Amino acid sequence: MTRKGSAFAFDRDIDWDAAGEGIRRKVLTYDTGVMMVRVAFESGAVGAAHSHPHVQCSLVEQGVFDITIDGRTERLRQGDSFLVPPNAVHGAVAIEAGVLLDVFTPMRDDFVAAEA
Repeated sequence: MTRKGSAFAFDRDIDWDAAGEGIRRKVLTYDTGVMMVRVAFESGAVGAAHSHPHVQCSLVEQGVFDITIDGRTERLRQGDSFLVPPNAVHGAVAIEAGVLLDVFTPMRDDFVAAEA
């Protein structure tokens, strides 16, 4: 069942998807213009540097991360956030196990291809 356009998304009903070595994600709720995704990292996991045309804003729900955006790295902890402009090269290293809450605009079609 698709969650696209759903008013509510219940974490307990959404499965984790593998998203790399030591990384898994849940696509929570979304519509064409926006998408919310929870991403869990094991300690030491690396979200490899990449870019995409979407604007991304993220919140550190738990853990400690080194976040790099266009060559600048900052250490972020629970409650901290960051903004990734379109096409900016960015990545993450989990210093401690943790969770990021990512919001993308527009939605990431590649994250829901299997759901269609």
